[in-house]
Amino acid sequence: MKIGLLINKDKQRAIEVARQIAVILLDNGADLLTSGECPLPDTTVCDSAEAVIRDCDIVVTVGGDGTIIHNAKFAALYNKPLLGVNLGRIGFVANIEPDELDELKKLLSGDYRIQRRMLLEVTKTRGDNSTTYTAVNEAVIHRDSLSSMVDISVGIDGERIIGYRADGMLFATPTGSTAYSFSAGGPVIEPNMRCILLTPVCPHALSSRQVVFGADTVLTAHVNPASNLKCYMTVDGQNYVPVSSEDDITIRRSPLELQLIILKEKNFYTLLNEKLKEI
Repeated sequence: MKIGLLINKDKQRAIEVARQIAVILLDNGADLLTSGECPLPDTTVCDSAEAVIRDCDIVVTVGGDGTIIHNAKFAALYNKPLLGVNLGRIGFVANIEPDELDELKKLLSGDYRIQRRMLLEVTKTRGDNSTTYTAVNEAVIHRDSLSSMVDISVGIDGERIIGYRADGMLFATPTGSTAYSFSAGGPVIEPNMRCILLTPVCPHALSSRQVVFGADTVLTAHVNPASNLKCYMTVDGQNYVPVSSEDDITIRRSPLELQLIILKEKNFYTLLNEKLKEI
């Protein structure tokens, strides 16, 4: 079995923990692939993280949830299951901690289950040009100015259904409900559910509320043409795309899914309570 080991070397103890992981996996018969950014002895070194994911059978990341999110899109694209070893502050998406590394032996025996997580497909269109992004957590349309709010309308099948005057508008997956959306006052949604969560960011109205849409809903978002603000769209905090009233933003369920490896069963609500105490 080929296991790709991707390491966030900026995390404290990441190299140390990755070496421990490598010893366990190599001793149990795995072939390891690492990227040139952070190679390890006795491993096959690939040109990039994408190449590691493309050529392996299973992906193991060492870092926080951000490390998982960064690599999850390639894992979904190449249909590879992913396991996160948590070195972050919270680690909602990661399945095991550094003191649970013996669990990794189950990867070789197949003693684990796969949890499939819904992703979002977010498309920005202007005239004949369009660009599509994949969101694991969320896509956010937000203002650039610190002193003004932005007017954003949301529609279904081209028909406007609701408008917000706010600092921004957030479209999240169930996985993302415990990320930025949670900080913005959104509800917690079980990660195995299928839905799209709309959360306004600091809305300027008492009646503004979060809305949960069915997974097959196709949403559109527009910035009010009267707004002279510079607006941007960020996807999982990794893109920073200018947005204007000339752009159509479409949000729908992605045909791709993230496959997360579950080595150790943990009750979601118990985990939620434990993690929130660490913040």
